[in-house]
Amino acid sequence: MSIWQTDVTALLAAYATGQVTPVQAVEAMLARIAMLNSTLNAYTAMNDLGLSEAVAATARWRAGGPNGPLDGVPLIIKDNLVTAGMPAAWGNAHLARQIATHDEAPIARLRAAGAIFLGKGNTPEFAIEGYTDNLTFGVTRNPFDPALTPGGSSGGVVAAVAAGLAFAGIGTDGGGSIRRPAGYTGLFGLKPGIGHVPRAGGLAQVLLDFEVVGPIARSARDLTLLDTVLSGGPNKAPSERPLSILAIATLGDAPCDPTIRAAFTATCDRMSALGHAVVKGSMPLDIGQLNAVWTDIGAIGLAAYLEDHPEVRVSANPKYIAIAKTGAKKSVADLYRILDLVFKLRHETAELFQQYDAILMPTAAANPWPAAEPFPDTIDGQSVGPRGHAIYTGWINAAGLPAVAFPAPTAGLPIGMQLIGPMGSESSIVAVAGACAAAFAWPAIAKDPND
Repeated sequence: MSIWQTDVTALLAAYATGQVTPVQAVEAMLARIAMLNSTLNAYTAMNDLGLSEAVAATARWRAGGPNGPLDGVPLIIKDNLVTAGMPAAWGNAHLARQIATHDEAPIARLRAAGAIFLGKGNTPEFAIEGYTDNLTFGVTRNPFDPALTPGGSSGGVVAAVAAGLAFAGIGTDGGGSIRRPAGYTGLFGLKPGIGHVPRAGGLAQVLLDFEVVGPIARSARDLTLLDTVLSGGPNKAPSERPLSILAIATLGDAPCDPTIRAAFTATCDRMSALGHAVVKGSMPLDIGQLNAVWTDIGAIGLAAYLEDHPEVRVSANPKYIAIAKTGAKKSVADLYRILDLVFKLRHETAELFQQYDAILMPTAAANPWPAAEPFPDTIDGQSVGPRGHAIYTGWINAAGLPAVAFPAPTAGLPIGMQLIGPMGSESSIVAVAGACAAAFAWPAIAKDPND
């Protein structure tokens, strides 16, 4: 196995024995980036100091004193997270010209742990769509089929990690932006519960408190390692007892691709074989009203942000200016009603987790679609709107719950499942997801996407 195909945990073990050095790891990533980024368009900016940081990390490892649990590990950071020495472009031309002078809180923790930030991962402008394209940097493509999207909004990060252009990455998830892209690229992705990873010093959050920072990796053990650093762990030990899992394949009459439903059934079977009590059922929560106003949340937040930052508005894509204009027409009463739905949902999910330990769902209702198109307009023969593919994820953000995406068994393109748990269950759901996916995980792509 080549260096670029290993996960972070194996890389650190190789550092400890001297089989691999941080310089070799960074050089391997830079070679992959030079070979493949023109095809995938995963990176928007590079860290010019990456190699010199690797030289320093190599010296520390040789002296027996690594700087932290991630010393010398090359990561990619989503381009809406403020990272010193690089832009936090958020897909916007004005922001792309601004070089950050500080790290926001989660990035500071990673840097203190010794991580090397290779560069920034592409995202749709303002990170409010489920594919990855913008006027500033262009379209990001899926390593398993470059004609297709890797999803969004953490599309650049997942494309890089899946293709071996970074060993792991850090994204944000405000409505599924870690979980759906991870599912489309055969990766593991953790959306932590609200407050699990403290945030400060970053860009505005246009999706209320829904948007959280979490890791994207090739293994569940890497998620645990990265989450421990991001959250300031140690975290609660995972439960070792079998879980009671509510398995929800579909939501009402909303369509879901047959291949995804088949992968869901196979995942349920795998969970049952591991000893978990899997109960197949329908969604017991009423999320219809929240789904009906979901787009208003981002529109209101974007309206406020662009009003406060006219210099960003000047270079914004006209479609987002139109969204902001719609948001500006909403009233305080409209926002109050949205918040009331959110508070109600959070109360009801707390009660639901008195009956079940976890909930299993697909990460998305549709497989990847053409890379430059914002969403699929048809799923399983039915016409759908912009969020038809995204029906399984947003309610979890509104509820504030932790959820982990993991690969499902499939013979074709990767398909993702997600395990949702109560507040504070990050360690447990990652452990269960890792055990479930152990027989069919995608550690990296099997061949280069431009072959």
